[in-house]
Parts: sequence; C-alpha cells; structure tokens
Amino acid sequence: MTDVAGLRVGNAQDERLRSGATVLVGERPFVAAVHVMGGAPGTRETDLLAPDRLVQEVDALVLSGGSAFGLDAASGVADGLRAMGRGYAVGDQRVPIVPGAILFDLLNGGRKDWTVNPYKALGLTALRAAAADFALGSVGAGTGATTGNLKGGLGSASAVLDNGITVGALVAVNALGQATVDDGPAFWAAPWELAAEFGGRGVARAFAPAAEPAPGKRMGEATTIAIVATDAVLTQAQALRMATAAQDGMARALVPSHTPFDGDLVFAAATGAKPLPDPATDAYLLGHAAACCLARAIARAVWLATPKPGDLQPAWVTRFG
Repeated sequence: MTDVAGLRVGNAQDERLRSGATVLVGERPFVAAVHVMGGAPGTRETDLLAPDRLVQEVDALVLSGGSAFGLDAASGVADGLRAMGRGYAVGDQRVPIVPGAILFDLLNGGRKDWTVNPYKALGLTALRAAAADFALGSVGAGTGATTGNLKGGLGSASAVLDNGITVGALVAVNALGQATVDDGPAFWAAPWELAAEFGGRGVARAFAPAAEPAPGKRMGEATTIAIVATDAVLTQAQALRMATAAQDGMARALVPSHTPFDGDLVFAAATGAKPLPDPATDAYLLGHAAACCLARAIARAVWLATPKPGDLQPAWVTRFG
C-alpha cells in the first residue's frame, strides 16, 4: 500500500485481546470513497464519502477488529490527528475526518472481558506507528481474523501501470468463505500472483465448479474490509468507481464472498499526485489493477498469518508448510 507515495500504514494489536487496528494516513488529506457489498457492514462516517457531500477529502481511514466496539479506534485516530493540528477547518476548530470499518473477531479465543473499550487506544497507537514499512499477517486489524478454514490476517499488494500510476491494496481478511481451494494449499487468487508472493503453488488442478464450501464459521462472525489506493488525481465519483471495481478482486480471492453474513467493504483513496494521461482508458485500468491487487493482498494475508497459542484455526503455514 505504501508504494503509493504519501501514504503510511500503522498497526496496533493486543495479543491478550487477540484483536487490533490498522490505520492508513496520508501526508495530507486525500480523496476517498467507499463501496459496500456485504450484508452485515459496520462503519463510521461513510455517508460523507458520497460524491454529493460537502467534505471531499479525509485525513485517515481505519480498519479494526472488535465488531461495533472497534469503531472507537477511529476516535483514537481523530484525537491523535487533532493534536497534530490536522482536520477539516471550521472556524478556529479542526475536525479530523476519519471513516472506519470493522470486522467481527469477538469469538476468536481472545479475552474480551474489558471494562474500558480498548479500541480507542489501539487506534491512537496505530496512528503513532504509521510508517512506510509495516508488518503483514497476524497484526493490526488482522490479528484475530479467521476465514472459513484457516487463519485470516492483514495483507497488502501493489502494482505500477505502464502509464506510471501506482495502485495499492490493504485488506483485513476475516471471511465466511475460503481463500484456498477445497482442502488444498492453492489460492483462488493464484492466476494473479506475482513472483511467488504467496507461495507460488499455482492454480488448483481440479475443483468442483458448482460446489461452494459450507460455512466454516457461525453466521455473523465474518467480514473482509479493504482499502485500495492510487496516486492518481481522481474525483470522489471516480474513486467510488475504483472501489466498486475492486470488489471483483474480493470475489476472485474468497469463495463465497459478499454473503449476507459478511460486511464486505472497500474504501478507495486517491492522493492526487499524478493526473491521468487518458481519463477514460486510465480509469478503466485503475479499476482492473485495484481488483488484481486486492485479490493478491487477500491471498497474502492468509499466507502470512502466523500460528499462536490458543488459535481456533490453523495458519496456512501450519497446514501446508
């Protein structure tokens, strides 16, 4: 994700809690949009991301565990940004604009017996940790994530188009469905893999096209939340189209996806550093690249998940080496 110049990512997690938060923040405010495909989303400040709203740029985007409690991670980020003097100017006040989305990880074996909601502090810690280099796998919002058959996690991938525009994806994978085909090690996203970035196992030799795996989690315990970003100049409407196209990447990498029990959601971010050489053709290419990057990032999230004591599901590396 941070191959998109001007963006930084920060993670914070609590191993006892088995949950965490991830923050995307820019050097300056950036255009953002959101597209929701799942039937059970949990969000904060997403209504203002519609193209007809007053505020067209945001200061940060937050992905968090914790279900509805995790929405408070964005409050910690907003507090931290305000202390930095950042935010939408209203008179002599600054109001940081920090949309967020959450996934459900309350039944993953971690201790959830808090008396004070921990996610506000996790959000602030993640903001303070934001950097160009950041960890993937069982960290941040992906700390306690699971899928239908394996541990989930936090993943990222990027691509540079021939026109010089960069696209990146960041995702916390906590899906009802599976990232791998049947009971084997191959990933659904294998056709889009670059340089063996998630093991180079190739495409599964055979699978039943009409058979979808039965849910491996209880209903309501899912959601995959993602951000796709670019350094291109985009309007909010164009950013929304990129987020919409990126949902194809989720469908390529997770089977099934976008179920009534997932809150599947994709944010889009555009830093505006480079104009699109050909607005019509390049907008098409951005959507395709965002979908490919998101599919790759989902597979990487599962591939990089690490085993920990008390896991309720095996990590990919534990099962397949």
